[in-house]
Amino acid sequence: MQTNKTFSIILFTRKSRSKVNELSIYARITVNSKRSEISLKRTVLVKVWDASKNRGRGSSYSTRVLNNYLDQEYSRLLDCQKQLLEEDKVISSKTIKSRYLGDDNTRKTLNDLLHYHNTNMVSVLKKGTMKNYYTTEKYLQKFLNQKLKTNDIYLKQLNYRFICDFEHYLRNYKNAQKKFMLSNNGVMKHLERFKKMINLAVKLEWMLNNPFKKFKLHYDKYDRAYLTERELELLECTHYRNERLERVKDCFIFSCYTGLSYIDVKELIINQIVRGIDNNYWIFTKREKTNETVKIPVLPQAMTIINKYKDSIENKISKTILPLCSNQKANSYLKEIAKDCGIRKNITFHVARHTFATTVMLSNGVPIETVSKLLGHAKLSTTQIYARVVETKISEDIQNLLIKFEKKKQKRMELAE
Repeated sequence: MQTNKTFSIILFTRKSRSKVNELSIYARITVNSKRSEISLKRTVLVKVWDASKNRGRGSSYSTRVLNNYLDQEYSRLLDCQKQLLEEDKVISSKTIKSRYLGDDNTRKTLNDLLHYHNTNMVSVLKKGTMKNYYTTEKYLQKFLNQKLKTNDIYLKQLNYRFICDFEHYLRNYKNAQKKFMLSNNGVMKHLERFKKMINLAVKLEWMLNNPFKKFKLHYDKYDRAYLTERELELLECTHYRNERLERVKDCFIFSCYTGLSYIDVKELIINQIVRGIDNNYWIFTKREKTNETVKIPVLPQAMTIINKYKDSIENKISKTILPLCSNQKANSYLKEIAKDCGIRKNITFHVARHTFATTVMLSNGVPIETVSKLLGHAKLSTTQIYARVVETKISEDIQNLLIKFEKKKQKRMELAE
């Protein structure tokens, strides 16, 4: 920015409206003949004020305190102009006044960021994703209150230590029953969401430095639960007279053969079942989570379940295909179903999606690129997290390799003869 602008700061007084014998003190900032005035929130007796020096007259304690304050605020205004110069910002009486009053971006707080993020992202991110951000915000507020003894903090105060201390707080957070609430990956998820909000602040130029620059997120790798072919058969062969368990079991099996998530199964409507290019039935839908378009051929096991419920009266009212309860209740019922089937795994509805990718698709030789398309993933690396090649498939591939080796060996022997 140009530095040849005229710039001055003067202190002056105005008569008090309420008290005749008092003066109110102001600062006037002038840049290129443009003025801005700031009240310094101080008053002085008329007889004590020295208009020639713009300071209090005398050596009394109250006068010394006033003059020290005026010197301090005068220096602050000079610093504001200097900061704007160093940051290559526009220098004007208004920008200096804003910096002094804390109305510009340098005085933005963590609560300002949280409010801005949640207000602007509520129409961009899905409801479930926003719910997770609200939880992260809750932990941040508890951390501020309990550890820093404050309700808010300036963004420029956020540093590497703040993140480390917040991580430590999350790892040691206990509920009312004195039980630890978060695993390592749970802690990392909260820090990842916090990092995204900090990145937003940097892009908005509310922060000059990113405290996450040297901080690394470390996720623990773990095997995602899925049903084996035998366990899936056990589930399919189990039938309930209890309607709620039968419905949840059928919806879970439907997900195992389509790869649709809980919300996509719950909101599936009959119009999304159409004839495909092969004249067979396909599911044409968009994933609720990512808005990615997916086209899934309806396997016979899934079509059987569709036919079972498509004429249900309550589904006709809601226009959905399958009668699925809330995710919380469905997961609770699935644990009951797994116990009845002798399946010793922590079964949730999302396990069906892993089962589709692993047991139904990959272990039967479907290429991972095809599986990725069916799951609605934008990147192949995402599919590699969900779907691993199971041991039976590895064994099968090795056996095929050994057969090829044997054939080549026999061919060489025949040629040698």
